[in-house]
Amino acid sequence: MRIDINADLGEGFGRYTCGDDDALLAIVTSANVACGFHAGDPEIMAHTCKVAKANGVKVGAHCGFPDLWGFGRRAIPFSAGEIERLVAYQIGAAQALASYAGHRITHVNAHGTLANLAETDADVAGAVARAIAAVDRNLAALAIARSEQVRAAERAGLRVFSQIYADRAYTEAGTLVPRAQPGAVIHDAGQAAARVVAMLDAGALITVSGAKLKTPIDSVCVHGDSPDAIAMAKTVREKLKSAGATVAPFGAA
Repeated sequence: MRIDINADLGEGFGRYTCGDDDALLAIVTSANVACGFHAGDPEIMAHTCKVAKANGVKVGAHCGFPDLWGFGRRAIPFSAGEIERLVAYQIGAAQALASYAGHRITHVNAHGTLANLAETDADVAGAVARAIAAVDRNLAALAIARSEQVRAAERAGLRVFSQIYADRAYTEAGTLVPRAQPGAVIHDAGQAAARVVAMLDAGALITVSGAKLKTPIDSVCVHGDSPDAIAMAKTVREKLKSAGATVAPFGAA
């Protein structure tokens, strides 16, 4: 097995911090960097990209709705065209700050409600994919496994890599259990790591009932804003290596 571990990072704002990004960048192999809309600012973006480069970690644009108060987790009724331009804007910001820090953006990953909508809504997923393709077709789409995001990226002619979540439960349809529901977020690092290894062994998502839904798996996401993020990332990496997996960025030769 060859697998990437990614985390959503750079999600502070100004004087406010969110998670221990520097510590996570010593564990993960890819980072999705907030672009200033749901979180992040130029200082945080540049610092995150600089530390990522020093650790050999690939970076991507983590694009969300312009919703600092709600951390990008509130639905805002944008049109598909507006979503395209919001995502394109954020990719450009990420490219600029990564270049400033001596690094480069290699992929795009949607955040929060934008990601949740794009998981099942073909129009939203298509808008995100078209924005990526319009800005730079060499950028990969890091997409939720078995989602409309995957299909939209493929239709747009993009390289697409499928990710699963170490700390999120799955419905019987293979979608993420909504955060408001009990058991949606898994806090126990050992339990999460065991689920990741089981899903990789099966080549499938494992739902809350134990059903296995086949899918390619290129990357495992650990949410960087979680208080359990460091323990979760360390445990997942250790369990993967113990299972014989090679932990390396997705798309690496």
